[in-house]
Amino acid sequence: MAGRRVRPQDAGVASPACAATAEPGAVSEILLARDHDFSLLRRALSAGEVERLRRGAYRTVDDVGVDTGPAARARLRAEQLVVAVHRQLTAAHVISHVSAALLHGAPMWRTPRQVHVIQQYGANAGGARDIVRHRTSLVDDEVVSVAGVPVTSPARTVLDCLATVPPLDGLVLADWALAQGMRRDTLLTAVEARPDRRNRRRARLVVELADAGAQSPWETWTRYVLLRAGFPRPRTQVPVSTRLGTFHADVGWDEWGPLLEFDGFVKYRDGVPDRRYAADVARFEEKRREDAIREAGRELLRVTARDSPAELVRRVLRHTEPGRRPRLRPLTDLPPV
Repeated sequence: MAGRRVRPQDAGVASPACAATAEPGAVSEILLARDHDFSLLRRALSAGEVERLRRGAYRTVDDVGVDTGPAARARLRAEQLVVAVHRQLTAAHVISHVSAALLHGAPMWRTPRQVHVIQQYGANAGGARDIVRHRTSLVDDEVVSVAGVPVTSPARTVLDCLATVPPLDGLVLADWALAQGMRRDTLLTAVEARPDRRNRRRARLVVELADAGAQSPWETWTRYVLLRAGFPRPRTQVPVSTRLGTFHADVGWDEWGPLLEFDGFVKYRDGVPDRRYAADVARFEEKRREDAIREAGRELLRVTARDSPAELVRRVLRHTEPGRRPRLRPLTDLPPV
């Protein structure tokens, strides 16, 4: 029995959002101690075949061969933690806030380490530290099911997050909400209508600054830094006509200043995001594209996660003609990153 691999006796339940972060067939399973022989679980844990998610919940280590990067692995684990909590809770509950955003597949600035639930009764105030319980009311259309897990609707999820997370985290989610087809005016009306007035002004500002064109949290970070510093509102996916066709830069302005592109290391790794991806080909095409943009008369700056906000601001100003530099009007309602 010592070499036996642990498998759930009933149907294994994996995270509803796993398909977005791991290849089919490589998703680990969630095992609850109450459903299994604990001695077998303990042996599997010692052998490295399973790892602990939380008290009484484990996952099989089936996804170790998938080269998804640390961020994707952390997100997968966070999603599975949410599902494990859902399966362990016996009282009625709805997954909410950033935990619901995870299961909806929304991009996140930071991966949450706690599970948020809306629970009207059966909640132990002195319970587990990795569960955050909210007592609030929900109407029927504010609850949906994601792979059998009850979660707040996308719109309700965004509103809950805007009232509770830092502005940068909220802007990442607001960008995603607009990209999903949610209307800015509808979100603003809903912000004003919430009975909880906490952070209402900040939430309203975040919705007003949101942009459906953002394609990654780091692109949102770039805009956030520029907005906080007082630059005029930048545009996303700025079109540039070149000899090779029309390209779109991540962030910039139409008539002045440099264009900005966020460069992540994952872009230069073979096999990511899929096995057919060739980093050398990507680098060659990026070079041709960048040369064509410069020949069209536009400056292009590469931004990375190692750039500090202050350095980003200095670089943009340094690459803008002195006579065209804008007067900066910092947004004091946005805290530093």
